Amino acid sequence: MHWDEGLVRVGEAAPVPNTLLQVATCCGEDMFFAALESALRQSLLSPAGLIWLRRHLPTSMRWLVAFARADADSGLESLIRLRLHRIGITVRTQVRVPGVGEVDFVIDDFLIVEADGREGHAREKERSKDLRRDAAAAAAGYTTLRFTYELIIDDWHLVEAAIRGALARGSHLAPVV
Repeated sequence: MHWDEGLVRVGEAAPVPNTLLQVATCCGEDMFFAALESALRQSLLSPAGLIWLRRHLPTSMRWLVAFARADADSGLESLIRLRLHRIGITVRTQVRVPGVGEVDFVIDDFLIVEADGREGHAREKERSKDLRRDAAAAAAGYTTLRFTYELIIDDWHLVEAAIRGALARGSHLAPVV
């Protein structure tokens, strides 16, 4: 059970800004940020609600409201963008790559990062589609790094190491012809 200053009638859901504040104080920055971007994606926060939320957040977390966007397709994408931002890596989100389609992230010009959630990527048909897209991206000069839910949530250090390694090798740069 969580307590806050707001009043909620029995049988009604707590207001979204109040719920997000509880997530921020109980679950930390990462989970708060994922929940915030999800609420933005679903248009569950009014401008007044965002102002209220920012005002009530701990000072150290207020920057997350300004950094949040409404285009993340999943909480995993939110976590990747936030965690890469913290280590100084900027990404472009929801990028349309010719011959490939929309990808989750592109770093610089040629490094694609994809977040594969539990649903949608587990079935053989979806997995085959992902691999075809990766092959098309490779043919166009891109390197694709694909990470599962478990890697992103439980083994972030491996995800970060893979991305840093790809950057160190120059995988994000235009191929030399």
